[in-house]
This record gives sequence, structure tokens and C-alpha cells, in this order.
Amino acid sequence: MNYQIITESNQLDLVCQQARETDVVMLDTEFVRTRTYYPQLGLIQLFDGEHLSLIDPTVIDDMSAFVGLLQDTSVLKVLHACGEDLEVFHNSFGCLPYPMVDTQVMAAFLGHGLSTGFAALVDHYLGVELDKSESRTDWLARPLTAKQLDYAAADVHYLLPLYEKLLNEVTEAGWWQAAQQESDLLASKRVKTVNAEMAYLDVKGAWQLKPRELAVLKPLATWRYKEAVRRDLALNFVFKEADLLTVARLGLQNRQRMEQEGIDPRAIQRHATRIISIVKAAREIPAEEYPDKIERLMDMTGYKQKFKVLKDEVKHAAQASGLATEFIASKKQLNQVISWVWKKDRDPAKLPDAMQGWRLELVGEKLNKLL
Repeated sequence: MNYQIITESNQLDLVCQQARETDVVMLDTEFVRTRTYYPQLGLIQLFDGEHLSLIDPTVIDDMSAFVGLLQDTSVLKVLHACGEDLEVFHNSFGCLPYPMVDTQVMAAFLGHGLSTGFAALVDHYLGVELDKSESRTDWLARPLTAKQLDYAAADVHYLLPLYEKLLNEVTEAGWWQAAQQESDLLASKRVKTVNAEMAYLDVKGAWQLKPRELAVLKPLATWRYKEAVRRDLALNFVFKEADLLTVARLGLQNRQRMEQEGIDPRAIQRHATRIISIVKAAREIPAEEYPDKIERLMDMTGYKQKFKVLKDEVKHAAQASGLATEFIASKKQLNQVISWVWKKDRDPAKLPDAMQGWRLELVGEKLNKLL
């Protein structure tokens, strides 16, 4: 397995130009995300079938040649379990690889589990046992060891023959177009514009709060999100979610009460003054301006019966198609459909997953009728 380490812009220009002369390239990234809000890119692996390059983005000033490759619509990019890789590309370069297909998705159309790992598929299809001992390494540390580099290179070296085998089987089974649609759907979900003012809706347990308490949680969650982005710090490293709920529920307005309720002492030391001012301001909001109580689908009349009817329909589709029930429509995706009908009045601009692409004909239209 021969590879070259790319540390300069002129080297990058050359390997990206070579890659753009092919129809398909293999891509992977190595990144670190322990305390940060955004993933920190440490290495990019690129294989065009002939040249295997390990690109070091931490030392290259001009990555525009690589961005050009990501955006070159004549070159298909192949990744495995690409969700976080897409987030890395979007955060680092402001774009996603397109067109793109995910081999984990391709494998799911062939009856493999939805989250089958790369090593398991390489073992199954190629009879090669990969060493995954470096998966938790610090990819921002330098220099990288030979073992780390070999590990990173293997991820794209074996991705090519794996992709070719999967492509043959998926095409033969009639699912190739569906695999591309599903990969596009995955990509679209990774580019989310967060509305800071609505961040409170993503706080687990927010549904338990009364409107008066939500009026406190809402500005607190907005502050926490903005602080996380500003400092590039994971949300819970700014202020723990459970602590956020405690402050909102009890309307805590002094340090002593925060300490008594078990709020993280470091968070109190750093943020108490700001939080107290937010809580005080929120307590002044008139009742008519409180957010509505969060109504969960599962608490709505008739939900359990409807969910069971939809789930049974998906089971029929699974038996007929040979695809896994969870892959056709997970619990979350079935809830999307119910929410789309009950709360969004079947808004065509907000189609749930089941009402588009390959799922529409397989099961979506039937689910819609059943509702």
C-alpha cells in the first residue's frame, strides 16, 4: 500500500488535478471532536485508484484545489458512514462533496445492518481483517506515526474494491439509484441552519416544562448556543443541559441557590452573573408572550394506534422488498410522517423522508393514505 503525504499547496494541486481526471474517487477524513462545537480536521485521505494521498490540512495554506475536487460534478465521491465527514467538509470548506455515495448505505440495500462498520464489510467482501486500533488517536498531534498513517491509508485503499463489489450487487438488485438518493438525503440533513432563538426546542426534557418555565429556558438555550459557537466549545462544556433545565424550572436567581441545586461549580463561577440577568429578564415577560407548552406526538389522541398501523405497513414493505424495517422507516421517520400530517397540514415544502425519493413509491403513498 503506497501513499504520499501532501503538505504543500503545489503537491495538493497535482493530486487533485489527477483525481479530477477520473470518474470516481475514494474519500475519508480523520478528525478530533472531544470538547469543541465544530469537528477539528486532522487528515484527509484521497484515492483515485492509482494515487493514494494523505493530505495534511493543518499545514497547507491554500486548500482551494481540494475544494474544486469536492465540487467537481463529473467525479463521484465515495465515502463510508459519511455523516460526520460531511459535517467536517462543510465546516472546513463551506461545501459538501457532490455527487457522493455512501458505501454503508449501499450495504444497507443489500441487507446489511444500517450501521455496519467499514472493517466488518471489508472482512465480509474482501476477506481482509483491518487493524482498527488507531481509530481513537489524536489526529491533530504531529508527527503522525507510521502506524497511524497506514491505518488512515487503509480506509481508502480498501474502500475502492469494496465499492466496486457493492456497486455490482446494488445495481443487479435494482437499488443503485435509490442508494444515490439516500446518500443525497444524508447530505442534506448534515447542512442545518440552526435558529438560535429556537435552540430551546432541542433541549431534552424541555417538554416537561410549563410555559412560564419555557420563557426562562428559551433565552438561556439561545445564550448557550451562541456561546458554544463563539468559543467553539461543545454545548455541554458551556453549560450542562440538565443544569439548564434546573435553572429554568426553578427560576434560579442567585449563586447560593445554584450551588444548593448541584449546578456545576465551574459553570457557576464562569456564568452565574450572565445567567442571573437572563433569568431576571425572562421573569419580566408577560404571560401572553410565553412560548407554547411543547406538545409531544406521543401524547396526542390516537397516536399509539396510528403509529402501530404505520409500523405494520412498513413491515409489509420490508417483507416484500427484502430491506430492513428500520431502514425503510425508523421510528423517527414514522413520527415525521405523523407530524407532517397532524401538525404541518401536509406542507409540500416540508416533506418527511418517507414522502420522497425511493421511499415514496415503496411505502410513502400508503402511509399518507393511512393517515
